Amino acid sequence: MKVDPDDLAAAMEKDPAIINEEDAIKFHVGLQAVSMYRESHELWLKGEVEKAKEINVKCHQLTGCDIHPGATIGKRFFIDHATGVVIGETTIIGDDVSLYQGVTLGGVSTNKGKRHPTLGNHIVVGCNASILGDINIGNNVRVGAGSVVLTDVPDDCTVVGIPGRVVKHKGVKVNCDLSHNDLPDPEEDEIKMLKREIKELKKQLNDLEEQLSRS
Repeated sequence: MKVDPDDLAAAMEKDPAIINEEDAIKFHVGLQAVSMYRESHELWLKGEVEKAKEINVKCHQLTGCDIHPGATIGKRFFIDHATGVVIGETTIIGDDVSLYQGVTLGGVSTNKGKRHPTLGNHIVVGCNASILGDINIGNNVRVGAGSVVLTDVPDDCTVVGIPGRVVKHKGVKVNCDLSHNDLPDPEEDEIKMLKREIKELKKQLNDLEEQLSRS
């Protein structure tokens, strides 16, 4: 299996669990998936569609990652843990993009044209997030774990939630190293909101009890 040096460098930089280059090539499932995609994409561009799809099926069986050979993916592409990652045929991905397990870059229609997302450069997509349809995701964007993004996202944004909403934008400092552990946690935000609502309900209940005791 041929491994692209740029993809290898990205894996070495972004996954602290990797011991050395040999370890990455032999055992890093995400790197293996990316390398098999590169091979299938070359065949796809040459018109050798059946061979390209055979590699795609093998990649899916071995890594749990389904990257269509027709997808266009830039340099230093990194997938961590690989399992459940799905990338559709007309997806376009720029340079220095990182995906975590369970990410879907999918379509929302059966039309034969462009039906999958376009991602810019320097993007991280957290685990189990979905980016769906022919939409554009700008440069330096972070998508929080579990988010579902259905509309365009400008440059320098952080997006979380279902549906995805921008929580940081231009004018607010964006951490360009895009560390996965710095992504917002939508579940934590939801818990905080529920706690506020419970507190308000308790206050209303206390007020009612006081009114009843005076009557």
